[in-house]
Amino acid sequence: MYFAALLARTEDGWEASDTELDDVETLSDLADLAREASPDEDTVLVLIEQEDAWFGVVRVDGEDDPRIYVSDAAAARRSAYGELLLTDELLGREPGTDDGPDLDSLDLDGTEDGESEDDEEEGAATDAVPHSPVGDSEILDDLGISEKELRALDADDALNTIAEALGASEVLETVR
Repeated sequence: MYFAALLARTEDGWEASDTELDDVETLSDLADLAREASPDEDTVLVLIEQEDAWFGVVRVDGEDDPRIYVSDAAAARRSAYGELLLTDELLGREPGTDDGPDLDSLDLDGTEDGESEDDEEEGAATDAVPHSPVGDSEILDDLGISEKELRALDADDALNTIAEALGASEVLETVR
């Protein structure tokens, strides 16, 4: 089960709204959605979680590029919403690099030249995406959540812990 919410910082504190990500296809679309939530170009946090698997935070400050943190890149990669966040830059790859097999080097049985099907399956499980946090782990430092605290959060209660630290737990709970 997924949950996504926008937290927009205003003069009166944080305002929360749940958000539907079905129409969001790129990180740019997500950043635009966040900017729409704050016409005064204040800080907006997009909080995304997949129950007990991973969570992500996207921070948009005005027209600045979005900052991203994902708690478990490999788990997020298996999710359509996670794929939005896992940009080449975030994963330390050259833009446009595909970490899948070179289709020209595949034999008719679908394996790469010289590999057995068993080798192919083992390689798929250990692709270039780590089972660890990726992104800007200092994304919430100025909001009261240190890098160490962010990295220590469990996926099952991370968004509640973040909202509590921001003083926004009640507004987040209203959109859950």
